[in-house]
Amino acid sequence: MFSIDAPIDPSSALAKRLRAEAAIEPTPVVTTEPTKDTQIIAIYGKGGIGKSFTLANLSYNMAQQGKKVLLIGCDPKSDTTSLLFGGRACPTIIETSSKKKLAGDEVKIGDVCFKRDGVFAMELGGPEVGRGCGGRGIIHGFELLEKLGFHEWGFDYVLLDFLGDVVCGGFGLPIARDMCQKVIVVGSNDLQSLYVANNVCSAVEYFRKLGGNVGVAGMVVNKDDGTGEAAAFAEAVGIPILAAIPADDDIRRKSANYEIVGRPGDRWGPLFDQLSLNVGTAPPVRPTPLSQDALLGLFAGEAVGRGVVLEPASFEDMCGRTDFAKPSLEVVYETV
Repeated sequence: MFSIDAPIDPSSALAKRLRAEAAIEPTPVVTTEPTKDTQIIAIYGKGGIGKSFTLANLSYNMAQQGKKVLLIGCDPKSDTTSLLFGGRACPTIIETSSKKKLAGDEVKIGDVCFKRDGVFAMELGGPEVGRGCGGRGIIHGFELLEKLGFHEWGFDYVLLDFLGDVVCGGFGLPIARDMCQKVIVVGSNDLQSLYVANNVCSAVEYFRKLGGNVGVAGMVVNKDDGTGEAAAFAEAVGIPILAAIPADDDIRRKSANYEIVGRPGDRWGPLFDQLSLNVGTAPPVRPTPLSQDALLGLFAGEAVGRGVVLEPASFEDMCGRTDFAKPSLEVVYETV
């Protein structure tokens, strides 16, 4: 019987097999257009950066072009579908599942999936504050989706809206388990959103080294004020800009009123027409994440404080006074 504590003979067949497995390089990232009937795309970004706005308009635009689209909100705030449904809250899978379980009933598709103008949408939801793990809620939600036949649904696109600030396991599920073909990051010309985008690229690269197949298709720059930091970031990590949505008051006002701005033929329709095309055709690529210093280097020094010097603190600083006498443990013997 093999014991995990027992040393392995370097000349044994087991040792040779383990060395052979360790020497196998990860499969190269797919750089051609995805061939699966359904493209499953995970969208990540900092909280409040505009993922829900982008996805609601993107999914609506795709549906108006004749695509069958499923939008799944994977954010505990459960606000991905609010713009799509004119501000109305969508019953979440987590809360619906809990209620059905208490009543002894099974969850049906019509209990958790709703549609508008050709877009199908649902929210995974999450636990109340302090009452559970958001990541575990995501995992439970996908387990239920599989029971409902998720892998048999005939969609052209499944768009997953993930919060990028959170790094626990459930939120990295699509990347870690190859549940999507590609990732899109939403960012802006600010350090915090690009920090999150860089973290997502790091996660993709980490799981690529472990044999994963997910790549980054590109970046959507939201609230673009023209300063260029997001574009510089995308170029540095080696991903394309799929769309740049301007910081325009018309967009802000209409979004605040839960209006779709990505309708084909409307003022902003061409922008989302192009985004829809780019999202569908952009191949997943392997990014090159930046170091913290390289990320800071995208911004002007006065904006991020690169001139700040780290001054070490002293023990006296911590105690609040300078006359602190530290007793010695040295034993002194008197001589006779």
